[in-house]
Amino acid sequence: MILQAKNISREYKSSTSYTHKVFNGLNLEVKKGEFVTIIGKSGCGKSTLLNIIAGLDRAYSGEIIIDDNPHLKGPDRVLIFQENSLFPWLNVVQNIEFGLKQANIPKKLRTATAMNYLKMVGLSDFAHSNIHELSGGMRQRVSIARALSLDPRILLMDEPFAALDTSTRQSLQNELLRIHKQTRNTILFVTHNIEEAVLLGDRVVLLSNSTGQIKKEFVINSPRPRDINNRSLKEIVSEALDELRENHYPNTNQEYANTISI
Repeated sequence: MILQAKNISREYKSSTSYTHKVFNGLNLEVKKGEFVTIIGKSGCGKSTLLNIIAGLDRAYSGEIIIDDNPHLKGPDRVLIFQENSLFPWLNVVQNIEFGLKQANIPKKLRTATAMNYLKMVGLSDFAHSNIHELSGGMRQRVSIARALSLDPRILLMDEPFAALDTSTRQSLQNELLRIHKQTRNTILFVTHNIEEAVLLGDRVVLLSNSTGQIKKEFVINSPRPRDINNRSLKEIVSEALDELRENHYPNTNQEYANTISI
C-alpha cells in the first residue's frame, strides 16, 4: 500500500457560525501504481481530499500515511489543477525546468529531463514556444510534463480536462493512460464526468454528500483501452447514477446528464 487516508475529518465554519462537515472519519487506501478516479456531487469534498493528501490543507484530523510513514507535505506528491498554473513569462521548457531548478538540479540535467518529458507528452517541437501560443490542451500537457519531471510517486489531478472540448479531452484521456502505463505512477483523478471516471480508473470512488465518507467503490476490471458502450461499463455508469439519486441530490439527473458526453 502506498497511500492511506485514515479517519479523515474536515469541517468548515461560516461567518454565521454554521458548521459544514465535509468529511467525518473518511478512510481510503490506494495501492502502488493504481489509477483511482473520484466522483461525487459538488461540495462533497473531492478537491478538499486532494488538497489534504497533497499537504496543502492541514486543518483536518486524521492521518495521511505514505509507505507506513505519516506525511504532511513533500515532493512525492504533485497536484495538477483544472486551470493550468504555468508561468506566462517563461517558455515551455523553462516552465518544466522551474521545479527542477528549485531542487538545485544542474542546468544540463534539468534541460535534458524537461525535454524527455516534453517528448513523452508529444510537445518536443514546442519546447521554446511561449505559453500564450499554446492551445488549452497543449498547456495541460505541459502541466503534466512539469509534474512528471519532479518524479512524484503520487499524481493528484483535480478535474484537469474539464475545461477542454470533447475531442481534446478524449485525446488527453488516451495520452494520460499511455503515460500511466509507461510510468506506473499512482494517480488520484477527480472528475464530475462519470463516464470519464469509468474509462480511466482501476477503481471509481464515490464520495457521499451527506455522511462525509465514501458511499461506494466500483472496481473496473475491463482492459484498456475501454469502450464506454461496453455493456458492463454502461452498467457501472448506470449504477453510479443510481447511487447519486439515492443521495436525494436535487437535479442530480440533469447535472450529471450534462457531464456524461465525452
